[in-house]
Amino acid sequence: MRFERSRDTCDEYPERVSPRERLLAAFDRTPDDGPIVIGHRGAPGYRPEHTRSSYLLAIESGVDAVEPDVVVSRDGVLVVRHDAEIGETTDVATRPEFADRRTRRVIDGIELDGWFTDDFTWAELATLRCRERIPALREASARFDGAEPMLRLPDLLALVAAASDRVGREVGIVIEVKHAAHFAARGWDLAALVARDLAAAGFSGPVVIESFEQGVLTALQQRGVAASYVYLVEAEGAAADLIAADGEDAATYASQLTPDGLDALAGQVDGISVDKALLLDPARRRVVADAHARGLAVFTWTARPENAFLSERFRRGGGDAAFGDWRGEWREIWGSGVDGVFVDHAELGVGFARG
Repeated sequence: MRFERSRDTCDEYPERVSPRERLLAAFDRTPDDGPIVIGHRGAPGYRPEHTRSSYLLAIESGVDAVEPDVVVSRDGVLVVRHDAEIGETTDVATRPEFADRRTRRVIDGIELDGWFTDDFTWAELATLRCRERIPALREASARFDGAEPMLRLPDLLALVAAASDRVGREVGIVIEVKHAAHFAARGWDLAALVARDLAAAGFSGPVVIESFEQGVLTALQQRGVAASYVYLVEAEGAAADLIAADGEDAATYASQLTPDGLDALAGQVDGISVDKALLLDPARRRVVADAHARGLAVFTWTARPENAFLSERFRRGGGDAAFGDWRGEWREIWGSGVDGVFVDHAELGVGFARG
């Protein structure tokens, strides 16, 4: 079974709708319906991130979309991992046959020590098993360490399509392209690889592609990849591709969120995705209204209930792993008018969104 989205004014009068409205219409939503809920790396509040069980749990909990990050293997396979370095989230450090692959590498200006996906073939990566990234905070998830292998992007596209059929609704996918400039310097065109996998999969659900580097989004648009495009924006710093091109003169993320910066982004992307800290700061929350005024959608990341991740005023007793006043923080996030929220605890996010 596949699902027919309702025909609406976005289909009948495309010149009258904004990129924001068109993005939301792909999920059968309007700006008045509240934000879509996106399972960030699946449901990593309960299972190791980016595993099959993590994604299935998110979908079964009712999310509108799931979010994989993609990096590349030595033989050009797109691997679903948050980072190119995999020592934190797999058992590679325990594998003596891969001990000599440990190295140091600078990625996006940060020196890292560990094991990196593009030093392994997919056949080698497929032998590794996933682990909880933050076991001290998420002990229940860590109990599933070693149970599952990594996924490729085609694996996840097939999983989401099959799960959509099973649950009777079309679940979207929000693909984050990681470290595009870094991998380009090492000979990999991530835009070409993403375009290849999407074309081969024939995925029919809503597709959003996001990155902290606008250059790879532009490259995918130029390839004609049918998707909505969202530019991820940090609260500080500048995009790695702009730093690589312009050095100290690179436009900062902060400058890109000014009215002039948003004017420049409008027409180039369909939306932006901002750190939730901006929405919790009354002095910076206006970025949502400013973006909407220019027809841009606004996503935010990441809504988590643990004290360790909450803004200080919402933390409560019990230590970092305990849940604080997450409802209070989430009310402010939802109340800002954003169009999409990334969550780690899928059923909490869906339940909160549905009231």
